[in-house]
Amino acid sequence: MSTLGTIGAGHIGSALARVALDAGHDVILSNSRGPATLADLVAELAARPTSRGSVRAATAQEAAEAADLAVVAVPLHALGQVPVEPLAGKVVIDTGNYYPQRDGRIADLDERRATSSELLQRHLPTSSVVKAFNHIAAAQIVEHRSPAGTGHRRALVVAGDDAAARERVAAFVDELGFDVVDLGPLAESWRIEPGTPGYGAEDDAEQLRAHLAAAVRT
Repeated sequence: MSTLGTIGAGHIGSALARVALDAGHDVILSNSRGPATLADLVAELAARPTSRGSVRAATAQEAAEAADLAVVAVPLHALGQVPVEPLAGKVVIDTGNYYPQRDGRIADLDERRATSSELLQRHLPTSSVVKAFNHIAAAQIVEHRSPAGTGHRRALVVAGDDAAARERVAAFVDELGFDVVDLGPLAESWRIEPGTPGYGAEDDAEQLRAHLAAAVRT
């Protein structure tokens, strides 16, 4: 199995660690405060009887270097803290959203010149950024999993400019317990940002496609 490295270990990062461990992946957690602050979380995850992979804490640089697949789960205003060089050539999952009340006003987003994931792609020019897990609550990543073929299985979007990277993340999403709707390039990821019909909706794939088609960029 592969190693998942998380840049950020809050609600979303922790939830993805749980389900990745259950799927047999190794996980390396990092946050902005240092590995020592993650000791309790690492102990909790390691003690779960369903965990099939190993878990440890590291710095963001170390997590990025060791990752076969990386996850960025930090507020948008903290993207500058995401290490660049160790993620070169790697697939990076972006779970983030733009919340002006938290992140401050960002003209490129307010004026619809870019999506939040395109900002991360600019920061990581030699990585392949794929938007995923941004429109589901952290607890539901753990609670709403179901096997492939389950009727009305919860579906999640992937979007990215690299088709092979989208396919890799789609396979990971499916392995963790969700159907996938491929939205295409990062420029289209606005269709699943906060305020759109699909954001937070507990959709199966058909419902999610309908919500994506109904989205309006105002």
